[in-house]
Amino acid sequence: MKKKKTTVDEIEEVLQEVGKKIEELVEKGKEAGSDVKEEIEKKIKDLKENKTSLEDELKKAKELLKKEFEEKKEEIEPRLKESKGFLREGFKQLGLAFKSLFGKGKS
Repeated sequence: MKKKKTTVDEIEEVLQEVGKKIEELVEKGKEAGSDVKEEIEKKIKDLKENKTSLEDELKKAKELLKKEFEEKKEEIEPRLKESKGFLREGFKQLGLAFKSLFGKGKS
């Protein structure tokens, strides 16, 4: 079964691909002539800056999602505890009902 990728996973994958492309350009730059070499080095610098800013944005997005999750969790948690009590009481009443129903049949 294939795991569904989240947006964050997809962004991280793109960032890894960008990193690989930068490394490839670095290697090609080493082999290139001096005219082309300067242009490639400039492009590499630009790509690295963009990658860094994308990584920063991804980090901010992760922190925001974590914060929102925690807020929602705090909001929902009291309701879950209350529901758990109601569920427990429901099972207790159901057990008493079965006990009453089948207990009377023995008499």
